[in-house]
Amino acid sequence: MMEINQYIGQILDNLEEAIHVVDCDGITVYYNQAAAELDATNVADVIGKHVLQIYPSLTLETSSLMQVLATQSTILNKQQTIVNRFGHTCTLHYSTFPLYCDDVLIGACDLARDITKIKELAEQVMELQAELLEVKTPVQRRSKPQEVGYCARYNFNDIVGNHESIVKLKILGQRVAGTSSPVLVAGETGTGKELFVQAIHNASSRKNGPFVAQNCAAFPVTLLESILFGTIKGSFTGAEDRPGLFELANGGTLFLDEINSMPLELQSKLLRVLQDGNLSRLGDNHLRKVNTRIIACCNVDPEEAVRRKELRVDLYYRLNVVFIKVPPLIERKEDIPALVAHFIKLYNNQLGRSVKGISNEAKQVMQTHSWPGNIRELQHAIEHAMNIAVGDIIELDHLPDALRCSTQASSFSAEPEQQFSAKTLPTYLRSIERENLSQALAQCKGNISQTALFLGIPRQTIQYKLKIYNLLDKAKTPTGENRDK
Repeated sequence: MMEINQYIGQILDNLEEAIHVVDCDGITVYYNQAAAELDATNVADVIGKHVLQIYPSLTLETSSLMQVLATQSTILNKQQTIVNRFGHTCTLHYSTFPLYCDDVLIGACDLARDITKIKELAEQVMELQAELLEVKTPVQRRSKPQEVGYCARYNFNDIVGNHESIVKLKILGQRVAGTSSPVLVAGETGTGKELFVQAIHNASSRKNGPFVAQNCAAFPVTLLESILFGTIKGSFTGAEDRPGLFELANGGTLFLDEINSMPLELQSKLLRVLQDGNLSRLGDNHLRKVNTRIIACCNVDPEEAVRRKELRVDLYYRLNVVFIKVPPLIERKEDIPALVAHFIKLYNNQLGRSVKGISNEAKQVMQTHSWPGNIRELQHAIEHAMNIAVGDIIELDHLPDALRCSTQASSFSAEPEQQFSAKTLPTYLRSIERENLSQALAQCKGNISQTALFLGIPRQTIQYKLKIYNLLDKAKTPTGENRDK
């Protein structure tokens, strides 16, 4: 009779369930093909590695395999969302049990099935049922007031990129999503900060609650205060009883963008809400309790904002419980091909095109450009190209003129001996960016708006770059006077 053991591996590899077996130290000793496909990796890359190396989003307390090794108790029919080392997020239905040999613990086995799609479909069915039955659920409430931004559309899998820094941020975001602590997100304009904010909300227990976004630079202090905290009738001329964004976001998340632009006197009132969860509407002495998570964004270095007295130091430390720094595109250029492919697919759908890719010359320009506008600039470049491209390939001539011209200037503005200096690549590229910005500003006679048009990037980005490169003294207001900021 033939030994069945030689076929066990083949049998297990053909099962739909992912099988992961570790020894008593948590080291992987068996990992079937279904598990490898689930994690988008190879079996050989996992065997011999600790379970926490394979799933860096887990800890000794949250890993079912490590729990079973510690307690020797079986875990049955549980659900968990994990992030693998490639940054991919999935929801699993799993059971984990101890393995014994002669009554001695030798390891643990995990059986799991990917239910991400099933979970998404179930949530959609629940929303449709609630709509048909006209039940006013939190899901419906968050999707109705579109003008305020009550809906978070993105999750961690919508964040494109496999660069190490992005994968680490996805893992960090997945972990902090399980808490209600404040989060402070920082990064340059256009880096995708709000994607991380929405992904944290959608991965949290508050995902069925409202997601409310407010740009703190959009309104003057008196109006912003009434928007955030609400008003009572008679608090000022024309005022009505109206809840503010904190109350509207109760049970969900309030996203405060450009928190460093909020007036200091209003920051102190925000601090009080963060400390005890109580607020009073404008003109009211009555305290109202809210359960609202705050996630704030800063488009400059928060510590620099504190030094400039744009951000209260006590508010900074209260918000900075968890800090997420989103890197600029120039520091993760390995992700450019994936981002280009993503935006081509996006605009193929929106514009009814069938573009397949970009030419080698266009790829070269994409890789050498400094991307001062970050991912938003890249997105606009692809949208521009797809509007004017004739065939199914984006050629060099289809890219925006400012992109091609700035890349050529970066390639030839330095002497050969300077190009091979000892500077790091990010330092070298930023020095080139500063020089190009200075030249463009001089050519436009200090006019910021004209400089923005000339370089093909937003005026807000120009202003930000002028600050970090100390070029504000060369810029002029529309009246021709030097800016004093």
